[in-house]
Amino acid sequence: MLKLYGVEISSRLMLGTAQYSSPAILIDAIKASQTEIITVSLRREMSGVKSGDGFWSLLRSLGLRVLPNTAGCHTVKEAVLTAHMARDIFSTDWVKLEVIGNHDTLQPDVFALVEAARILTEDGFKVFPYTTDDLVVAERLLEAGCEVLMPWCAPIGSAMGPMNLHALRSIRGHFPGIVMIVDAGLGRPSHAAAVMELGFDAVLLNTAVAKAGDPVAMAQAFAKAVDAGYLAHHAVVLEPRDMAVPSTPVIGRAVFT
Repeated sequence: MLKLYGVEISSRLMLGTAQYSSPAILIDAIKASQTEIITVSLRREMSGVKSGDGFWSLLRSLGLRVLPNTAGCHTVKEAVLTAHMARDIFSTDWVKLEVIGNHDTLQPDVFALVEAARILTEDGFKVFPYTTDDLVVAERLLEAGCEVLMPWCAPIGSAMGPMNLHALRSIRGHFPGIVMIVDAGLGRPSHAAAVMELGFDAVLLNTAVAKAGDPVAMAQAFAKAVDAGYLAHHAVVLEPRDMAVPSTPVIGRAVFT
């Protein structure tokens, strides 16, 4: 059971709600993924706008926990304001904190991220920070009050998969007691299985499912991959070897002349 800020969650797959071709496909994909947490950008929900109200009502009918995010924010002030608006609209103190620093890579501005995280945690928010795989940044976010870290594995929407397995393995090993969710850049179910095998607690993705040829089938595939990676990690994965090792013992084998 995954515990996030004291809340127990069964599914280790979290799903975004953007870029789907229709609301019906979105709903079917969410159900196929068996996720219990969906992320929603405030820009999809505008208070007083009829279409926004309809989208929110659709998601609310699923009975899942909503994790609002501050996608598209580039400053501390903008991220903090968006988080407060999200808390009012979605009635939750959970927030996925994004403060983007580069327009091309969508890499987070880690300096602004830490400052925004400190402000929001002091105001009672449960912050899920989208960050890099840098150990020092991770330490600063924990010092700011975050109990969960969300390191990227590749630029948002790139589908590149883990670019730096060494860095991911390092950050996972450096903070063994901290819940870590790999976020951004996952393109295939095998990518999800790979990071889960490293010992991460969950993955969050959007584009790989939303833009797949069959989003519903892809959501199901990712759900199975996440479970497989989690089970493999706890079963203790066999490390690679430099030489071949026979699976059948040579001692005691039959000798034919």
